[in-house]
Amino acid sequence: MAKNEVTGNIIEVKNLKVHFKLKGSLRQEIGSKAKVVRAVDGITFQIREDEILSLVGESGSGKTTTGKALLQLVESEYEEFLFRGEPVNKKDKKSLKAFRRTAQMIYQDPYQSLNPRNRILDIVAEPLDVNHLVKTPEERVERAKDALERAGLTPGEDFFYRYPYELSGGQRQRVVIASAMIMNPSFIVADEPVSMLDASIRISVLKLMLDIRKQRNLAYLFITHDLSLAWLLSDRIAIMYLGKIMEIGQADTIIHHGSHPYTKALIQIMPKPGEKVTEEKKVLQGETPNPTDEISGCKFCSRCPEAIDKCRETAPEMQEIEDDHYVACHLVKR
Repeated sequence: MAKNEVTGNIIEVKNLKVHFKLKGSLRQEIGSKAKVVRAVDGITFQIREDEILSLVGESGSGKTTTGKALLQLVESEYEEFLFRGEPVNKKDKKSLKAFRRTAQMIYQDPYQSLNPRNRILDIVAEPLDVNHLVKTPEERVERAKDALERAGLTPGEDFFYRYPYELSGGQRQRVVIASAMIMNPSFIVADEPVSMLDASIRISVLKLMLDIRKQRNLAYLFITHDLSLAWLLSDRIAIMYLGKIMEIGQADTIIHHGSHPYTKALIQIMPKPGEKVTEEKKVLQGETPNPTDEISGCKFCSRCPEAIDKCRETAPEMQEIEDDHYVACHLVKR
């Protein structure tokens, strides 16, 4: 797909961290240091206006936590967090509420993210109710109807009085999209939005998301474990492993010139259109380290086939190896 021209950054975050303290038994806690899960361990990146940045990695890499942290849904730390050049102050409830009106999330499991006791009309209109954005019941109904129909559920009023269990998986995900879009956001975190859907439904839901993006000039953080899907949809791709971004760049650059050993491993097992399987795919050896372990060097070094002593001793800095292509690896040079 053709890449969009971008004029600036909608999101800028510097040194984002999300650490969770684990609670153990009383016997474990007396005289011992609490263990910490470093779900997101100091990442810096930008999301440009009207672009799709895909965050790709294995389960447990910190992708979903990163998305939630951007929307201030989990406790996080950062040196800087800007939305369209303005600081997002999580302690200022008024500014935080204003930010959340224009930044929304589409969750992975549409059934879990919908209240089974609420009718579809009330689910879709809930953001309007919470933010006091409609003055009359008629306006509430009209905006809910418009949101449902923009999400491909037509006629919208036919879905008003149904419950989530009465809808198919694809219809439920369209309800989730309608609920997010009713606020007219400019930034969406889409967390594996089609992974729970049948293959026959995925394409139509993805096309819907792309159409809405084009109509409203939306920016997406698209979270996925599927590198081939990220390649198809994205302007840029960020590769994440154990709370760290290992590589980030234009989608075609990552696929054709991926430089980090972890990126190469993901590309190696990625199915490619028209490719005949002539040899067995190489799969990464070893287990992902425990996220509570303190690792002084590169977090990938225990599974990296190219690791040297320096990788085990010193964490690599993110460096630009070519225009708009950044890699955190001691073995990669510009």
